[in-house]
Amino acid sequence: MSSSERNTATPFPDFMQLAIDEARQGIAAGDGGPFGSVIVKNGEIVGRGHNRVIAKNDPTCHGEMEAIRAACRNLNTYDLTGCELYTTAEPCPMCLGAILWSNISAVYYGCTRQDSAAIGFRDEAFYRQLNNGEHQRRFKSSTVLHALSCSAIMPLKKLNATDFNAQDGISK
Repeated sequence: MSSSERNTATPFPDFMQLAIDEARQGIAAGDGGPFGSVIVKNGEIVGRGHNRVIAKNDPTCHGEMEAIRAACRNLNTYDLTGCELYTTAEPCPMCLGAILWSNISAVYYGCTRQDSAAIGFRDEAFYRQLNNGEHQRRFKSSTVLHALSCSAIMPLKKLNATDFNAQDGISK
């Protein structure tokens, strides 16, 4: 199914309202930033979450990530094909990666990146880092023990017929 076919579903405002409620719950609890998410499959909520970066001292606990983790647990799979993500703000690069890896079929968001930046959540630096070469990043990055590392991961292809990058030609 092409990405244009996948994103033609009609979003339901009630699910977006639940994502907003998740965000408000997180704010009230002091868990983290003002972001909430709900994942729906066949009209049923299968995962929900809000930003818990502060509560868990974990920078990966964005609302989308928490909802994806919950949906994967609840459905007992890492493949969320057929699921829709409702989130209060346009996902950051990390969350986009998780959305792609989990094969979520549609994403509906309320606030844009620009809206989030206006309140202090600026993701543009992260988008720029993704486009920078290895030696242009703000952190040191280099290949170490390349051949040995490859020898550890290459047997997976022989043992496992699953092509983890098959969806839409996504490659790591």
